[in-house]
Amino acid sequence: MFRGSLPALVTLFRDEALDESAYRAFVGWQIEEGSHGLVPAGTTGESATLTPAEHRRAIGICVEAASGRVPVVAGCGSNDTAHAIALTRAAKEAGADAALHVPPYYNRPNQEGIYAHFAAIATAVDIPIILYNVPSRTVTDIEVETMARLAKLPNIVAVKDATGNLARVTAQRLACGEDFVQLSGNDDMALGFVAMGGKGCISVTANVAPRLCAEFENACLSGNWDEALRLQDRLYPLHAALFSDASPGPVKYALNRVKPELSAALRLPMTPPSEASRRAVDAALERAGLA
Repeated sequence: MFRGSLPALVTLFRDEALDESAYRAFVGWQIEEGSHGLVPAGTTGESATLTPAEHRRAIGICVEAASGRVPVVAGCGSNDTAHAIALTRAAKEAGADAALHVPPYYNRPNQEGIYAHFAAIATAVDIPIILYNVPSRTVTDIEVETMARLAKLPNIVAVKDATGNLARVTAQRLACGEDFVQLSGNDDMALGFVAMGGKGCISVTANVAPRLCAEFENACLSGNWDEALRLQDRLYPLHAALFSDASPGPVKYALNRVKPELSAALRLPMTPPSEASRRAVDAALERAGLA
């Protein structure tokens, strides 16, 4: 179920509020362009500054607009286990196909605490869970041995790996088994990630270039490495430019360039990207044939 290009969707705002009609249209466009799944209310979706009602609504709109055509993986992470369980229950009630969870940030639990956090969520809510290992944001790291323990729980089925360490793919494959799905959390490493046994990417770039990212993943998963490398070279400058300033500033700017009807508005403390970042995005869009 979880494979290919799954965009980590931006959340669209207008006049400080969730722009429901634009967001619904954005989800429809993503599916029409070939995205294999959708990830609302994650980090790129500015989940940290969504109200509980907005969080539920963003997931609900995504589920409604997807209409079962692709799986919806709802961002439900929190450093408060009870809150993470509540978000997961709400996501299941909204019809999400899975929940995406980071290890607790700021609290900095040890490996036993990380295991206990995820085990409590998995026990409380019967929904597939995708772990999101992103030490650059959470400080904590789901170590391979801990992931192997978690993979034994029946509804913990996958990981979004944003460690930046490609060797983890093989280590986790050996520890967790071939049925445990590994998805890259780094667009720029997705080619090597799939070559080492991964099944796709939860992608920032796919917000802006959904068709190209879907074609890239299709090429990787079918073993058409020449085509995959060609698309990697075409997309790489965009992968880099979208992180030339604090995300999701650059990706919202890029999306507004590609689809001017979609606002680039951010919610504080996020601010628009710098001039240098905008220039990098403009050049990368041109290189990718998107502007």
